[in-house]
Amino acid sequence: MPKIILICGKICSGKSFYSQSLAREYNAVILSCDEVSADLFHHSEGERFDEIAADIKKYLHKIAARIAAAGSGVILDWGFWTHRERREVSEYYSSLKIPFEWHYIDISDEQWQHNISMRNQAVTAGETTDFYVDDGLKDKLLRSFEIPERYEIDVWHKFKRY
Repeated sequence: MPKIILICGKICSGKSFYSQSLAREYNAVILSCDEVSADLFHHSEGERFDEIAADIKKYLHKIAARIAAAGSGVILDWGFWTHRERREVSEYYSSLKIPFEWHYIDISDEQWQHNISMRNQAVTAGETTDFYVDDGLKDKLLRSFEIPERYEIDVWHKFKRY
């Protein structure tokens, strides 16, 4: 049975780019919360963002399990920000006997700031439907992200400029 690759990393760390490269390498399907949010909600979840994101994740886990059972690899591209979430997801796929692998995108602060700046420029120019990351949001997200312990991760990917 093909494996599920789980991409862990903070916002603007290069997860989607990395996921695309893995998808080509493994001929795998990418499932992304951001894509579902943009396509279905146009990033307008507002106060219900966390609740809707949790529902999207739960649904995509079910779909990932079905895709893997059908014989295709899956890449889950949405960050997996907390130790608890990573543990629960590992337990879920273990209970289903679906092989999985954790990948962490390790990015320098300088490159991360650059990526945020590039994203914000693209948002301002109307080139993307992503949301703008202002200082308040950036600080909130940084406080929410828990850097994984080495034992949680199978592949520790050092971000390089692409």
